[in-house]
Amino acid sequence: MENNDTMEKAVYVKTETKKKRMPRKNTKKEDGQTSRTNYENKLNDKKSKSSKARKEMLNEKKRESRRVSNEINQVAKKLNSKEFKENFTNKIEDKKKNNTPKFEFKKDNLKIIPLGGLDEIGKNITVFEYGNEIVLVDCGLEFPEDDMLGVDLVIPDVTYLEKNKEKIKGLVVTHGHEDHIGAIPYVLKQINIPIYATRLTVGLIKNKLEEHKLLASTKLVTVEQGQTINFGNIKVEFIRSSHSIPDSVMLAIHTPVGVVLHTGDFKVDFTPIDDKIMDLGRIAELGNKGILALMSDSTNSERKGYTMSERTIGDVFDRLFQNNKKRIVVATFASNVHRVQQIVNSAEKYGRKIAVCGRSMINMIETAREIGYIDAPENMFIDIDMIKNYTDDQLVIITTGSQGETMSALTRMAAGEHKKVVITPNDMVIISATPIPGNEKLVSNVINDLMQIGAEVIYSALENVHVSGHACQEEQKLIISLAKPKYFMPVHGEYRQLRAHAETAKEMGIPAENIFILENGKTLELNKKEAKITTSVPSGKILVDGLGVGDVGNIVLRDRQHLSQDGLIVIVMTMDGSTGEIVSGPDVVSRGFVYVRESETLMDDVKRVIKQEVQTFEEEGVRDWSTIKSTLKDDLRDYIFQRTKRNPMILPIIMEV
Repeated sequence: MENNDTMEKAVYVKTETKKKRMPRKNTKKEDGQTSRTNYENKLNDKKSKSSKARKEMLNEKKRESRRVSNEINQVAKKLNSKEFKENFTNKIEDKKKNNTPKFEFKKDNLKIIPLGGLDEIGKNITVFEYGNEIVLVDCGLEFPEDDMLGVDLVIPDVTYLEKNKEKIKGLVVTHGHEDHIGAIPYVLKQINIPIYATRLTVGLIKNKLEEHKLLASTKLVTVEQGQTINFGNIKVEFIRSSHSIPDSVMLAIHTPVGVVLHTGDFKVDFTPIDDKIMDLGRIAELGNKGILALMSDSTNSERKGYTMSERTIGDVFDRLFQNNKKRIVVATFASNVHRVQQIVNSAEKYGRKIAVCGRSMINMIETAREIGYIDAPENMFIDIDMIKNYTDDQLVIITTGSQGETMSALTRMAAGEHKKVVITPNDMVIISATPIPGNEKLVSNVINDLMQIGAEVIYSALENVHVSGHACQEEQKLIISLAKPKYFMPVHGEYRQLRAHAETAKEMGIPAENIFILENGKTLELNKKEAKITTSVPSGKILVDGLGVGDVGNIVLRDRQHLSQDGLIVIVMTMDGSTGEIVSGPDVVSRGFVYVRESETLMDDVKRVIKQEVQTFEEEGVRDWSTIKSTLKDDLRDYIFQRTKRNPMILPIIMEV
């Protein structure tokens, strides 16, 4: 109540004041003259007061400016004093001593950048960068996963290399498997660089370059095991190794900051087929001098013990060939030259001729024979067309398809679709390989098809017809103990395999902080004292589909998956551009969705929904074709899903007349 009274008084006073300041017009002249005079006097007084206020404000600003200037001068005197400078310098030096950064980013650090091969099997490629020099190790491909419909190959993203191509001195290759050489032709089309590899590896690369018409423009250098190539500040030494393909090497990468040992793919085989034992002595010699970092193959890091020698397979083949009256078909990896040599040995021993089936197998054997890596009598190999001239007990057929690949020779034989070879109950089929993870079902299907024909099938679950080309834990420990690296980096494997290898390194005494499990694209920087994961560079998967490289992405794959799962409906109709009326149609075409002849009611209902929608567009005056198509797709999708609980791809095609 009191507040209201106060408010009323305030309003009253304000009103009265307003009345005094702004008097109503007086009809008397004298009163008007007096009012004007009073108003002018007040205005002059106001101007006078305002002028004084401005002068006072200016004076205050001047005083404030002088005060600030004096303070600045005092601070400057203090900063320029000898005592202050000495104290400041001492404090900075103390701070530098006490707070030295843990890792110094220097231009002369060695950078190791994996662009592929980590947390995956395949697509191996690693960048070694020092200053203005880059050396690449391997350049492989990866086979597509099940959800990559229609994709032929997967290659690494080399955007970083394209941006730094003037730095690249060369590509060195550890061995001739596809996951280490398969992407070379595709990368060479973007970056033309010299390639350094051993004899067999060069031969296999040459075949690929001829296929892509790149051989004439590419520098291929053949190196020997034990040789060192000088790239400037980076020197690469090729150390003899053991694997499932001849001419495999480890790489000792010599840099100003230290030696990095890259094992490539390896196993420790003391009885290899070619009698060339891994150069463990050189690894030990480098280890005694001091190896900065070890990058080691992790494929079999989860398996305890040792990997069996390749030579043990020869005894199994001899036993299967002996007194066998059946025709023998052996499926193995085309690149496993040592395995082929053992088949040759058993065939020669028991008087059988060899026919080769599958393009990759033919190319591999031809290349290996040319450079002397397969030792066989001149008349041992016959053309596949000549097998009809020999009895079953006189023949061995070596073929591709050990992984159950859809179009491989063995798969076509099992399906009865091969033009040259017909499987019969008088055949023994030996699958001398183990399924790569993801291929188990494909291999199982081939085995079932062969057995249904009546053939005898021998595979790894029944006989020891395959040994791995990769080291198990005890062999990995041997290399770590010989190398004695300061830092350890597991490579070539999925994450679980990299992790298992890291645990093995810990058991061998390498501190956890010195073990680096990297991701593709991450940069490991090293110097003589320290190592740290620093920046990231572009990396990823580039999909190859036919002749197209990189033109198939996630959106295309998603559409392919959608089509494969739910099918396609195409709506075709002709509309009058001026009125929006349907001139002809709509026609509904179904592919992979429903069989039209058995779903006529559904198709008629779909047409009815389309006509209703078009009528609505006509009434509302909608003439924008993109709007019409989009609305039709959305409404039809909802209607079809309600009727069928399916979600086909809908493609409206509207023609205007």
